[in-house]
Amino acid sequence: MSHHPDLDQVVDSVVEALDKNIVMGIPLGIGKPAQFVNALYARAKRDPSIKLRMITALSLERPKPSPGLEARFLEPVFERLFDGYVGLDYVEDLKKQQIPDNIQLCEFFFKSGSMLKNNYAQQHYISSNYTHVARDMIDQGVNLLVQQVSKGEYQGAEYLSLSSNTDVTVDILPLINEERSKGKTIKLVGMVNSHLPFMLNDALVRLDAFDYLIDNEAFYTPLFSPPNMPVTPVDFAIGMHASALVKDGGTLQIGIGSMGDAIVYACLLKDRDNTLYNEALDALGGKNYQEYIDRIGSREGFSEGLYGSSEMFVNGFLHLIQGGIVKRKVYGDVHIQRLINEGRMAEDIKPEHLDNLIESGFFGDVFHAGDVVRAKRFGILNDRVDWIDGQLTIDGAAVGDRTRDDQTIELVKERGLGEKLRGGIIMHGGFFLGPKDFYQALHAMSDEEKELICMTGVGHVNQLLIDEDLVVEQRKQARFINTGLMATLNGAVVSDGLDDGKIVSGVGGQYNFVSMAHSLPDARSILLVRSTRTSKGEVMSNIVYNYGHITIPRHLRDTIITEYGVADIRGKTDADVMKAMLNIADSRFQEELLSKAKQAGKLPEDYVIPEPYRNNLPDRVNNTIDGYRKHGHFPAFPLGTDFTEQELQIGAALKHLKALQSDKLSLFKTMFKAFTEGDHEQQAMPFLERMKLVETKTKKEEVEKKLLIHELIEAGLIK
Repeated sequence: MSHHPDLDQVVDSVVEALDKNIVMGIPLGIGKPAQFVNALYARAKRDPSIKLRMITALSLERPKPSPGLEARFLEPVFERLFDGYVGLDYVEDLKKQQIPDNIQLCEFFFKSGSMLKNNYAQQHYISSNYTHVARDMIDQGVNLLVQQVSKGEYQGAEYLSLSSNTDVTVDILPLINEERSKGKTIKLVGMVNSHLPFMLNDALVRLDAFDYLIDNEAFYTPLFSPPNMPVTPVDFAIGMHASALVKDGGTLQIGIGSMGDAIVYACLLKDRDNTLYNEALDALGGKNYQEYIDRIGSREGFSEGLYGSSEMFVNGFLHLIQGGIVKRKVYGDVHIQRLINEGRMAEDIKPEHLDNLIESGFFGDVFHAGDVVRAKRFGILNDRVDWIDGQLTIDGAAVGDRTRDDQTIELVKERGLGEKLRGGIIMHGGFFLGPKDFYQALHAMSDEEKELICMTGVGHVNQLLIDEDLVVEQRKQARFINTGLMATLNGAVVSDGLDDGKIVSGVGGQYNFVSMAHSLPDARSILLVRSTRTSKGEVMSNIVYNYGHITIPRHLRDTIITEYGVADIRGKTDADVMKAMLNIADSRFQEELLSKAKQAGKLPEDYVIPEPYRNNLPDRVNNTIDGYRKHGHFPAFPLGTDFTEQELQIGAALKHLKALQSDKLSLFKTMFKAFTEGDHEQQAMPFLERMKLVETKTKKEEVEKKLLIHELIEAGLIK
């Protein structure tokens, strides 16, 4: 390994070592070393003799709001959030579809909806399960792996940390070593950034893990920090339904976004104010699926707590950790984990636990050196115990080596047992991405707190293949909760693309988790779908009879949730599945869907949707949540926000104005009121100053100013 403060020197070395034919693997999200990627990309743009292929995902860019009120509102926010952030130059060329001919950019996951109109991105998209990405990169000939890392000290030694992106790197490093053993030249470039949290466990690598390590304080730049999105009443309703299926002592996986935040809020409410939680759940229709709650979920709080196992360690998990809900520890040994699950072992070590460990096979008939090392690593044996000259010793004196020898075992129980189990993990994750306060909280953690969080490869988190017996014991009562765009009446789910073949985002790890849920004995796959969407002013159902593209096929159907309730459809007949799906569809579309099912012969001609499900309308959900909001519950930003109070007020006004644009008559009436209700500029001055609308230069700006003032009056913010 060589240290380099200079980017150009590393670029020179890489280009020469790889003979100008470079296939570069880049982590998704914030793990990209932007300055190095930009430098290599610029070199290839200047020198057409260089062939550069980049394989990555989720290339983040600073958002650009639409001109007008949206830009006036959001630009100052983005200045705060992304000040100092270094973007990726290839993203700008990608948006213009002007990637040079000697360069190719392939991604396996897009920011949702960002590339629907980009033919280049669509044509170069790689469809790959997250767990297959490392394999596919090797198959594509990756000969350069680059990553942003952090540097720090742990237990007296200096390490690098893969930090936010162990996801693919942990899985691909052994494959790279295998390729190198065959004689292939593969180079690894690490770039240090002190803004990345120094994570422990599987994230730690030696200082010489990279061929080139770029360490220059000029490149210690802020991380991409997306703000929390507002949580709507629909999201809260979905989150409440999902939380009722999460069982104390179980395992949880959730994703990023407002529905994930809603689940976190609901779990916290369930634990902190159980009476209110159950009242709100019933108001949202919880009684309609009470039998399912009784069977796989719970309305009670969390005493044992949850274990988090998720490809993405989202901000919501941090809130659940801080709230004392994600706290169930799992251990990296199947015998220990099984005994804990059976109630025959606990964190506090007792003499009888040694008997149970011997009985379980943790120790064989004879103590061996490896057994002693392993037992001390988990804290089962204390530092007085050792293995010397083929003998188990305590304080240097041999005590025998037979696990069935009563005298030996009594001596170990008396003088050799540890006090507490060590190495427990409450959260396994593959990568993380979140707002500024999320990164700050990770930075502020002590080593003891960080030891409870294990960033690792998706090969471990997203499947069972690494150590199936152990994973089955760890991931008991797993609830893998993901989101979809649409669901069909037969229980298939559309999550990543459209029926014309265009990719909205990517499959990521969703299929992995759904498949795993069907393999684990007591797990469930839960897919969240908003019942409707609005496109060009028209409300459309997200529950459809069928669709030309699916992500999760009908034979893997399990549990689907909309704001109107829960459909338990695993192992059910097609008719029962369709009935359950109709029950959670928006009532404005139920009869049309029912008619299609009858025409296809999938439901009896005389079937009628039951009465309790025939009032699935937005007002019912909105009014229920709004009623609780008036008393301080279900806040729009339950996990905090980067917006100021004034910005939240302006944002609410702009949201209402945007909704009016789909109804021209309502918009005209609003404009008429805005221009006839008198002069309120002085009272609105703080808001106008924030929006830079004190002075207007065009008629459009004057209209925007009047509309904003009107909305502020309607909201009671000015008089």
